[in-house]
Amino acid sequence: MLFNSFEFLLFFPIVTILFFVLPHRFRWSLLLSASCFFYMYFIPVYILILFGTIIIDYFAGIFLEETKEPKKKKLYLIASLVANIGVLAVFKYYNFFLENINEASLTFFDKATALRYLGIALPIGLSFHTFQAMSYTFEVYYGRQKAERNFGIYALYVMFYPQLVAGPIERPQNILHQFHTKQYFNYSNLSTGLRMMIWGLFKKVVIADNLAGLVNIAYANPEEHSGMTLLLTSYFFAFQIYCDFSGYSDMAIGAARVMGYDLMENFRVPYLSASIKEFWGRWHISLSSWFRDYLYIPLGGNRVGKTRWMLNLFLVFLISGIWHGANWTYVIWGALHGLYLMIAILKDGWFERKGILVSEKNKFIQIFNVFITFQLAVFAWIFFRANSLDDAFTIIKTIGQGEYSIQSFIDSITVLAEDPKNFSRTLFIMLLMVVFFMVDPIMDKIIKGRVLLSKPYIKYILYSFIIASIILFGFFGEVSFIYFQF
Repeated sequence: MLFNSFEFLLFFPIVTILFFVLPHRFRWSLLLSASCFFYMYFIPVYILILFGTIIIDYFAGIFLEETKEPKKKKLYLIASLVANIGVLAVFKYYNFFLENINEASLTFFDKATALRYLGIALPIGLSFHTFQAMSYTFEVYYGRQKAERNFGIYALYVMFYPQLVAGPIERPQNILHQFHTKQYFNYSNLSTGLRMMIWGLFKKVVIADNLAGLVNIAYANPEEHSGMTLLLTSYFFAFQIYCDFSGYSDMAIGAARVMGYDLMENFRVPYLSASIKEFWGRWHISLSSWFRDYLYIPLGGNRVGKTRWMLNLFLVFLISGIWHGANWTYVIWGALHGLYLMIAILKDGWFERKGILVSEKNKFIQIFNVFITFQLAVFAWIFFRANSLDDAFTIIKTIGQGEYSIQSFIDSITVLAEDPKNFSRTLFIMLLMVVFFMVDPIMDKIIKGRVLLSKPYIKYILYSFIIASIILFGFFGEVSFIYFQF
């Protein structure tokens, strides 16, 4: 079920009202049932796979807590990880690996393997709830979390519907105890939660989905478009994916907040980051912190020599790229971000050796760093969005050789509009994107309640404008969220 669907418009209030009507002891079963219904709305049979891994991880947690022998404890952890990663490997990566094995076999032996491709669809949000389940077994293994004895509560931890299919990827320390605590109706939670949901819906249907149509035109056949068109749509995609994914996170956090549950923040205005390191502290925070805690730090983090440190960073981002999808475009995207961070380390070391001091308080330097960081992120997004590596290199080459003028800009808008009648609407969408970029930092704080407006009537005007924009300019084709495919 999509947050931007009319079915969810019915689902959410019914579940929320029942949640507060029912006694506390029945609420977890209501939420678990609702979460099952929510997930089964996509491909019903795949819930069996989810429950299979839930059962394995539930008992693994108990065995990990009760076992004192280190070797045996490690075996239970490995068994849990193999079950989770195994499901990922089969559904998400098997065909990808087989395709590459076949290509290599044809190249060197002029013969493909006898293995067959699997004609199965990828379960929605598989990587998200797999990583959430893995964080539980890691935390129990390290002794930082007690094993959950209530099977229903543990199943709810993995399946909690607001963040089930696209995060935030929660940690057991943050959410498990909340399911045991009785939640009371609170007007402040209702107000904040609904604001976040409306703002997230605005990002999704007004910004992301309208931009998606323009991006799809150019990226479907990049060889047929000019450098200006591809450059514009590359920037459009940067905003599309941000508004699409952060919009989902806002709605997920908001839906949980209405019921009194606090999910972790997942985005913090990432395009205002002054470095790639800062960018990853603001973008998909739950995933970047997951890799930091369970891969980067165990590898040695920055507590090793510089070469090993850079290798650790590169490996983490390479795996992050693979996590996102079974395509070489995602691998290159992850490798690029790893390379950015390696270059930053070398640059800082060179500055230190030369005695060059850069004031982080200098406004011009800050603006310059934000500008460069954004360009690096947009360049990497080309690989993320492109349908293939050939397409990605075609886009980069065409942009590099493109002609840039007022006329080429007008021509590009005409091409993207497809129909002359849509020319003004396309320009309006672009203008809306620019305005959004300018107001997003303060809106982020207002919506989340971090900044209080001095005059009450201002907020009513503001929220009325957001709702009116959703009604007038929202794209209600029930377009799926980009990160559902991961």
